[in-house]
Amino acid sequence: MSDRIKIARNAAWPDINIAPQVLISCSGDDGCHGGEAYNAFEWMHNNEVTDETCSIYRARGHDNGEKCSPEIMCENCSHDKSKGCWAMDNYKIYHADEYGKVSGEENMMQEIYQRGPIACGIAVPPALENYTSGIFNDTTNDTNIVHDISVVGFGVDDGVKYWTVRNSWGTHFGEDGFVRVVRGTNNIAIETDCAWATPKDTWTNDTRHHNNATVKETAREPAGPRPEKKACRVPKVEFPNGERRPADLAWEQLQADDLPKSWDWGHANGTNYLSWSKNQHIPVYCGSCWAQGTTSSIADRFNIMNDLKSPTPVALNAQVIVNCRAGGSCEGGNPGGVYEYAYDQGIPDSSCEQYVAKDLESWECKAIDRCKDCTWPPCPVGQACQDKCWPVEHKLYYVSDYYRVPAHGMKAELFKHGPISCGIQATDEFEAYTGGVYKQAIDYPEINHEIAVVGWGVTDDGEEYWVGRNSWGTYWGENGFFKMLAQEGQDLGITQDCTAGRPTAEQPGEQAFIQ
Repeated sequence: MSDRIKIARNAAWPDINIAPQVLISCSGDDGCHGGEAYNAFEWMHNNEVTDETCSIYRARGHDNGEKCSPEIMCENCSHDKSKGCWAMDNYKIYHADEYGKVSGEENMMQEIYQRGPIACGIAVPPALENYTSGIFNDTTNDTNIVHDISVVGFGVDDGVKYWTVRNSWGTHFGEDGFVRVVRGTNNIAIETDCAWATPKDTWTNDTRHHNNATVKETAREPAGPRPEKKACRVPKVEFPNGERRPADLAWEQLQADDLPKSWDWGHANGTNYLSWSKNQHIPVYCGSCWAQGTTSSIADRFNIMNDLKSPTPVALNAQVIVNCRAGGSCEGGNPGGVYEYAYDQGIPDSSCEQYVAKDLESWECKAIDRCKDCTWPPCPVGQACQDKCWPVEHKLYYVSDYYRVPAHGMKAELFKHGPISCGIQATDEFEAYTGGVYKQAIDYPEINHEIAVVGWGVTDDGEEYWVGRNSWGTYWGENGFFKMLAQEGQDLGITQDCTAGRPTAEQPGEQAFIQ
């Protein structure tokens, strides 16, 4: 469904990622114990579904502790322990329009080519679980369907026909999370039981859910300790080991006349290079803005560097940053520590660790806290089941340089290399922002929140503004983004404390750098 929405919208900003958690908790199938793709499409035709910034994946369903509720549909949580978490109102919704079944090689190819990916049931012989690359061809004749995948395309390699399949086992599986399966022989029953749906256009007119008298906001107390203060980052970025500044600083190479009047990496020459939107506040409140703004900016720069050639947009793992205290915790942190960690250790992608919005109980960050896999059975209520999980090898994303960006260098740095992470003072008024160019007169902003700046623009009236990405979900602001007046004293300090890092495909070695 998410892929077909992206196709229907011609890959325009922002990417929309439908929330499987809503189906696991609310549809009529067996939750974490199984279900049918066709039933999911039927449910999404008859009911609202939301995106993952509304309802994050919890690996639990109505069958093991996460029953359907207004909070499961769309939730927000507060730093104020007395407020806890509550069901959101006024959030974006999505629907399936038409839906049906398809089978057989030719029919599947037509459906995929004409309208987009389809969901298919498959058997899972042991060899598939150990697949790493190439065209998979099961020789055991296993046709016992126990798993659903998405077939996104088809091709021929050295005379062998294949399906291109997206799995849901993380990017450490197979070919960056994908597998090619031999086509035309119904191998692993892949051509037997497939389903499709077309998305209903709810985005053009920004269709939203509004709570009614029978669905009320119900607050709940979040589990675990929560910070009493609003701040989620330290007042000023620090690099404990000093900056690693490149010799070719963008603002020393580009002059104001070299830059366009406006620039936005969500609409750069008609292309959206931005990684997926996030919500640091669910499933419980976590003051991880310092990890969110930085990982989003680095991920965006990888998308720019590889020109979106990766199978899916790069999205980096903020939970790993919190787990390993790479600058802080859910009680706040230092964005500089994230860049240093990206240089020294590298950051896994978002499929390695689910965002749970909690600190580790231990200060020790182990391999299993960086990237893991788990196995059957679904975890019972009241248990953590980490004895059913183990660490896995995974890809890492590094930066080769990291440095502060001065106010006068922001546009040049943004234009040449991509989004940067910046601190602001998040006020109560800013939290209530819904759209337009924001401004608030504060002479001496007290930086307490980290965001990403992804571009700049100018209004028809000539007002210049910065384009910012927040980490408070798509129901906040303009799809989770905002415009900030580019005028000192009314910009919440957005130009005062910015940082950036250069992405690199290889782990950086020891090199000369400027302190």
